[in-house]
Amino acid sequence: MNGVTLHARVSADWDNARPVLLLQHGFPQTHVMWRRVAQALQPHYRLVLPDLRGYGDSAKLVGQDDHAQASKRAMAADLVALMDTLQVSRFALCGHDRGGRVVHRFALDHPDRLERLCVIDIAPTFDMYAATDMAFARAYYHWFHLIQPAPLPETMIGGDARAYLSAKLGGWGAGGLAHIEPGALAEYERTFCRPEAIHSACEDYRASAGIDLEHDRISRERGDKIACDTLVLWGAKGVVHRMFDPLALWQAQCAATVSGHAMDAGHFIPEEQPEATAAELHAFFGKTAP
Repeated sequence: MNGVTLHARVSADWDNARPVLLLQHGFPQTHVMWRRVAQALQPHYRLVLPDLRGYGDSAKLVGQDDHAQASKRAMAADLVALMDTLQVSRFALCGHDRGGRVVHRFALDHPDRLERLCVIDIAPTFDMYAATDMAFARAYYHWFHLIQPAPLPETMIGGDARAYLSAKLGGWGAGGLAHIEPGALAEYERTFCRPEAIHSACEDYRASAGIDLEHDRISRERGDKIACDTLVLWGAKGVVHRMFDPLALWQAQCAATVSGHAMDAGHFIPEEQPEATAAELHAFFGKTAP
Protein backbone atom coordinates (compact mmCIF):
# COMPACT_ATOMS: atom_id res chain seq x y z
CA MET A 1 0.00 0.00 0.00
CA ASN A 2 1.54 3.33 -1.05
CA GLY A 3 4.74 1.43 -1.67
CA VAL A 4 4.55 -0.05 1.84
CA THR A 5 3.74 -3.71 2.46
CA LEU A 6 0.87 -4.10 4.94
CA HIS A 7 -0.07 -7.34 6.63
CA ALA A 8 -3.81 -7.67 7.18
CA ARG A 9 -6.45 -10.30 7.88
CA VAL A 10 -9.89 -10.06 6.33
CA SER A 11 -13.06 -12.08 6.72
CA ALA A 12 -12.92 -15.34 4.82
CA ASP A 13 -16.40 -14.90 3.29
CA TRP A 14 -15.59 -11.49 1.80
CA ASP A 15 -18.28 -11.68 -0.88
CA ASN A 16 -21.02 -11.58 1.76
CA ALA A 17 -22.98 -8.31 1.79
CA ARG A 18 -22.35 -7.50 5.46
CA PRO A 19 -21.08 -3.98 6.28
CA VAL A 20 -17.32 -3.50 6.51
CA LEU A 21 -15.57 -2.69 9.80
CA LEU A 22 -11.84 -2.03 10.08
CA LEU A 23 -10.26 -2.60 13.51
CA GLN A 24 -6.89 -0.94 14.11
CA HIS A 25 -4.51 -1.95 16.90
CA GLY A 26 -2.07 0.17 18.90
CA PHE A 27 1.30 -0.01 20.66
CA PRO A 28 2.95 -2.42 21.34
CA GLN A 29 0.57 -4.91 19.74
CA THR A 30 -0.64 -6.23 16.39
CA HIS A 31 -4.01 -7.08 14.83
CA VAL A 32 -4.03 -10.16 17.13
CA MET A 33 -5.32 -7.96 19.97
CA TRP A 34 -8.75 -8.04 18.27
CA ARG A 35 -9.01 -11.84 18.03
CA ARG A 36 -11.74 -12.42 20.61
CA VAL A 37 -13.63 -9.25 19.64
CA ALA A 38 -13.46 -10.29 15.98
CA GLN A 39 -14.88 -13.72 16.77
CA ALA A 40 -17.98 -12.07 18.25
CA LEU A 41 -18.34 -9.51 15.44
CA GLN A 42 -17.63 -11.82 12.51
CA PRO A 43 -21.28 -12.90 11.97
CA HIS A 44 -22.32 -9.27 11.53
CA TYR A 45 -19.46 -7.60 9.59
CA ARG A 46 -16.81 -8.12 7.00
CA LEU A 47 -13.78 -7.43 9.15
CA VAL A 48 -10.43 -5.95 8.17
CA LEU A 49 -7.60 -6.25 10.70
CA PRO A 50 -4.33 -4.68 9.51
CA ASP A 51 -0.99 -4.32 11.23
CA LEU A 52 0.07 -0.68 11.18
CA ARG A 53 3.20 0.09 9.20
CA GLY A 54 6.07 -0.47 11.61
CA TYR A 55 4.18 -3.08 13.64
CA GLY A 56 3.45 -6.78 13.40
CA ASP A 57 4.33 -8.20 10.01
CA SER A 58 3.88 -4.92 8.13
CA ALA A 59 6.85 -3.05 6.68
CA LYS A 60 9.44 -1.48 8.97
CA LEU A 61 10.78 1.78 7.56
CA VAL A 62 13.98 3.57 8.50
CA GLY A 63 13.27 6.90 10.17
CA GLN A 64 13.43 10.11 8.16
CA ASP A 65 14.66 13.38 9.62
CA ASP A 66 11.08 14.62 10.09
CA HIS A 67 9.68 11.13 10.86
CA ALA A 68 7.05 11.63 8.14
CA GLN A 69 7.19 7.94 7.26
CA ALA A 70 5.61 7.25 10.68
CA SER A 71 3.08 10.10 10.62
CA LYS A 72 -0.54 9.29 11.30
CA ARG A 73 -1.30 10.90 7.93
CA ALA A 74 0.89 8.32 6.19
CA MET A 75 -0.64 5.49 8.22
CA ALA A 76 -4.15 6.71 7.40
CA ALA A 77 -3.22 6.80 3.70
CA ASP A 78 -2.16 3.15 4.04
CA LEU A 79 -5.69 2.31 5.14
CA VAL A 80 -7.16 4.14 2.17
CA ALA A 81 -4.95 2.15 -0.19
CA LEU A 82 -5.82 -1.10 1.60
CA MET A 83 -9.55 -0.47 1.30
CA ASP A 84 -9.16 0.56 -2.32
CA THR A 85 -7.50 -2.80 -2.95
CA LEU A 86 -10.48 -4.49 -1.28
CA GLN A 87 -12.83 -2.32 -3.41
CA VAL A 88 -14.54 -0.80 -0.38
CA SER A 89 -15.52 2.85 -0.71
CA ARG A 90 -17.13 3.51 2.68
CA PHE A 91 -16.75 1.62 5.93
CA ALA A 92 -16.74 1.86 9.71
CA LEU A 93 -13.50 2.35 11.58
CA CYS A 94 -12.33 1.66 15.13
CA GLY A 95 -8.89 2.25 16.63
CA HIS A 96 -7.31 1.52 20.00
CA ASP A 97 -4.32 3.43 21.37
CA ARG A 98 -2.00 4.45 18.49
CA GLY A 99 -4.57 3.01 16.11
CA GLY A 100 -7.05 5.49 17.56
CA ARG A 101 -4.72 8.33 16.61
CA VAL A 102 -4.45 6.95 13.08
CA VAL A 103 -8.23 6.70 12.68
CA HIS A 104 -8.62 10.25 14.04
CA ARG A 105 -6.34 11.53 11.29
CA PHE A 106 -8.18 9.30 8.80
CA ALA A 107 -11.48 10.93 9.79
CA LEU A 108 -10.04 14.40 9.13
CA ASP A 109 -8.22 13.58 5.89
CA HIS A 110 -10.75 11.18 4.32
CA PRO A 111 -14.24 12.01 5.68
CA ASP A 112 -15.97 10.76 2.53
CA ARG A 113 -14.77 7.20 3.22
CA LEU A 114 -16.13 6.94 6.74
CA GLU A 115 -19.51 5.74 8.01
CA ARG A 116 -18.87 5.84 11.75
CA LEU A 117 -15.85 6.09 14.03
CA CYS A 118 -14.80 4.66 17.39
CA VAL A 119 -11.70 5.55 19.41
CA ILE A 120 -10.67 3.49 22.43
CA ASP A 121 -8.78 4.78 25.47
CA ILE A 122 -7.30 7.94 24.03
CA ALA A 123 -7.89 11.66 24.12
CA PRO A 124 -6.74 13.77 21.15
CA THR A 125 -2.95 13.82 20.90
CA PHE A 126 -2.81 17.61 20.69
CA ASP A 127 -4.77 18.00 23.93
CA MET A 128 -2.81 15.36 25.80
CA TYR A 129 0.54 16.96 25.02
CA ALA A 130 -0.84 20.43 25.77
CA ALA A 131 -1.99 19.29 29.23
CA THR A 132 1.29 17.60 30.16
CA ASP A 133 2.28 17.96 33.80
CA MET A 134 4.34 15.91 36.24
CA ALA A 135 1.54 13.42 36.89
CA PHE A 136 1.01 12.74 33.19
CA ALA A 137 4.74 12.52 32.48
CA ARG A 138 5.08 9.92 35.25
CA ALA A 139 2.16 7.86 33.94
CA TYR A 140 3.06 8.12 30.24
CA TYR A 141 6.82 8.39 30.53
CA HIS A 142 7.17 6.38 27.32
CA TRP A 143 5.76 9.36 25.38
CA PHE A 144 8.93 11.23 26.33
CA HIS A 145 11.39 8.34 26.37
CA LEU A 146 10.60 6.95 22.92
CA ILE A 147 10.90 10.35 21.22
CA GLN A 148 14.55 10.80 22.20
CA PRO A 149 16.96 10.73 19.25
CA ALA A 150 17.92 7.34 17.86
CA PRO A 151 19.48 5.08 18.85
CA LEU A 152 19.22 5.82 22.59
CA PRO A 153 15.71 4.46 23.35
CA GLU A 154 16.16 1.66 20.80
CA THR A 155 19.36 0.56 22.55
CA MET A 156 17.84 0.76 26.02
CA ILE A 157 14.73 -1.23 25.07
CA GLY A 158 16.76 -3.72 23.06
CA GLY A 159 18.77 -4.62 26.15
CA ASP A 160 15.75 -6.63 27.38
CA ALA A 161 12.94 -6.14 24.90
CA ARG A 162 10.77 -8.91 26.34
CA ALA A 163 10.84 -7.36 29.81
CA TYR A 164 9.99 -3.96 28.38
CA LEU A 165 7.12 -5.41 26.37
CA SER A 166 5.71 -7.21 29.42
CA ALA A 167 5.89 -4.02 31.48
CA LYS A 168 3.90 -2.13 28.85
CA LEU A 169 1.29 -4.86 28.31
CA GLY A 170 0.82 -5.37 32.04
CA GLY A 171 0.67 -1.69 32.96
CA TRP A 172 -1.68 1.28 32.52
CA GLY A 173 -4.29 -0.21 34.83
CA ALA A 174 -4.26 -3.67 33.29
CA GLY A 175 -3.01 -5.28 36.49
CA GLY A 176 -0.61 -7.75 34.88
CA LEU A 177 -0.70 -10.01 31.83
CA ALA A 178 -3.61 -12.30 32.75
CA HIS A 179 -5.87 -10.69 30.14
CA ILE A 180 -3.58 -11.71 27.29
CA GLU A 181 -3.94 -15.16 25.78
CA PRO A 182 -0.63 -17.09 25.66
CA GLY A 183 -0.73 -17.28 21.88
CA ALA A 184 -1.27 -13.53 21.61
CA LEU A 185 1.60 -12.81 23.99
CA ALA A 186 3.89 -15.05 21.96
CA GLU A 187 2.89 -13.17 18.83
CA TYR A 188 3.62 -9.79 20.44
CA GLU A 189 7.02 -11.06 21.56
CA ARG A 190 7.79 -12.42 18.09
CA THR A 191 6.94 -9.20 16.30
CA PHE A 192 8.08 -6.54 18.82
CA CYS A 193 11.40 -7.90 20.13
CA ARG A 194 13.36 -7.12 16.96
CA PRO A 195 15.59 -4.08 16.37
CA GLU A 196 13.66 -2.89 13.33
CA ALA A 197 10.32 -3.16 15.17
CA ILE A 198 11.61 -1.30 18.21
CA HIS A 199 12.94 1.44 15.94
CA SER A 200 9.60 1.68 14.13
CA ALA A 201 7.72 2.01 17.42
CA CYS A 202 10.03 4.82 18.50
CA GLU A 203 9.48 6.51 15.14
CA ASP A 204 5.71 6.31 15.66
CA TYR A 205 6.08 8.32 18.88
CA ARG A 206 8.65 10.71 17.41
CA ALA A 207 6.16 11.52 14.66
CA SER A 208 3.39 12.10 17.20
CA ALA A 209 5.52 14.62 19.08
CA GLY A 210 6.48 16.47 15.90
CA ILE A 211 4.93 16.24 12.46
CA ASP A 212 1.62 14.87 13.77
CA LEU A 213 1.24 17.82 16.12
CA GLU A 214 1.87 20.16 13.21
CA HIS A 215 -0.81 18.40 11.15
CA ASP A 216 -3.21 18.63 14.10
CA ARG A 217 -2.41 22.31 14.62
CA ILE A 218 -3.17 23.09 10.97
CA SER A 219 -6.42 21.10 11.12
CA ARG A 220 -7.56 23.00 14.19
CA GLU A 221 -6.68 26.36 12.70
CA ARG A 222 -8.83 25.45 9.67
CA GLY A 223 -11.66 24.30 11.91
CA ASP A 224 -11.57 20.72 10.62
CA LYS A 225 -13.84 18.38 12.59
CA ILE A 226 -14.72 14.71 12.56
CA ALA A 227 -17.85 14.63 10.40
CA CYS A 228 -19.41 11.31 11.47
CA ASP A 229 -20.96 10.02 14.70
CA THR A 230 -18.22 8.90 17.06
CA LEU A 231 -18.09 6.43 19.94
CA VAL A 232 -15.53 6.97 22.70
CA LEU A 233 -14.65 4.16 25.11
CA TRP A 234 -12.01 4.31 27.80
CA GLY A 235 -10.87 2.30 30.80
CA ALA A 236 -12.05 3.30 34.27
CA LYS A 237 -8.74 2.02 35.70
CA GLY A 238 -6.53 3.84 33.24
CA VAL A 239 -4.67 7.11 32.80
CA VAL A 240 -7.13 8.65 30.33
CA HIS A 241 -9.98 8.30 32.82
CA ARG A 242 -7.89 9.69 35.65
CA MET A 243 -6.47 12.72 33.87
CA PHE A 244 -8.80 13.74 31.03
CA ASP A 245 -12.46 14.24 30.09
CA PRO A 246 -12.60 12.12 26.92
CA LEU A 247 -16.19 12.89 25.95
CA ALA A 248 -15.71 16.64 26.20
CA LEU A 249 -12.39 16.60 24.36
CA TRP A 250 -13.72 14.49 21.50
CA GLN A 251 -16.97 16.45 21.25
CA ALA A 252 -14.86 19.56 20.73
CA GLN A 253 -13.26 17.85 17.73
CA CYS A 254 -16.44 16.38 16.22
CA ALA A 255 -19.24 18.03 14.28
CA ALA A 256 -21.57 15.05 14.78
CA THR A 257 -22.80 13.14 17.83
CA VAL A 258 -20.25 11.86 20.34
CA SER A 259 -21.28 9.16 22.81
CA GLY A 260 -19.45 6.76 25.08
CA HIS A 261 -18.42 5.89 28.62
CA ALA A 262 -15.77 4.34 30.82
CA MET A 263 -15.49 0.55 30.91
CA ASP A 264 -14.37 -1.69 33.76
CA ALA A 265 -10.84 -2.12 32.46
CA GLY A 266 -7.41 -0.60 32.24
CA HIS A 267 -5.92 0.51 28.93
CA PHE A 268 -6.16 -2.75 26.98
CA ILE A 269 -9.95 -2.85 26.86
CA PRO A 270 -10.46 -5.15 23.85
CA GLU A 271 -8.43 -7.88 25.56
CA GLU A 272 -9.48 -7.19 29.13
CA GLN A 273 -13.18 -7.02 28.24
CA PRO A 274 -13.60 -8.66 24.80
CA GLU A 275 -17.28 -9.60 25.11
CA ALA A 276 -18.27 -6.18 26.43
CA THR A 277 -16.14 -4.44 23.78
CA ALA A 278 -17.76 -6.45 20.99
CA ALA A 279 -21.21 -5.64 22.37
CA GLU A 280 -20.43 -1.91 22.50
CA LEU A 281 -19.07 -1.90 18.97
CA HIS A 282 -22.00 -3.81 17.54
CA ALA A 283 -24.53 -1.63 19.33
CA PHE A 284 -22.89 1.42 17.75
CA PHE A 285 -21.79 0.22 14.30
CA GLY A 286 -24.82 -2.02 13.85
CA LYS A 287 -27.01 1.06 13.50
CA THR A 288 -25.58 1.58 10.02
CA ALA A 289 -25.99 -2.05 8.94
CA PRO A 290 -28.35 -2.62 6.00
